[in-house]
Amino acid sequence: MIYVIIYILVINMAGYITMGVDKRKARKHRRRISEKNLFTMAALGGAIGIWAGMSAFHHKTLHKKFKYGIPFLAIINIAAYTYAVYLTS
Repeated sequence: MIYVIIYILVINMAGYITMGVDKRKARKHRRRISEKNLFTMAALGGAIGIWAGMSAFHHKTLHKKFKYGIPFLAIINIAAYTYAVYLTS
């Protein structure tokens, strides 16, 4: 069970940091992190971190696919986390 918890924490911290990095790149007009990569990270369990990063950095909050897609994936992630913790305990 500890590995599941560590995975959840790491993937969500990575999602949060990734949103901060992408926001910084956007401000400096540099090459950005693709939306595909952001959604992949969210689908792999980092949706809560990405959602928190969206809020903290005010990044991609007006894009409808992020505004609705990331919270939807967060709900799916929470269900998957609950199931994974239940299986490992």
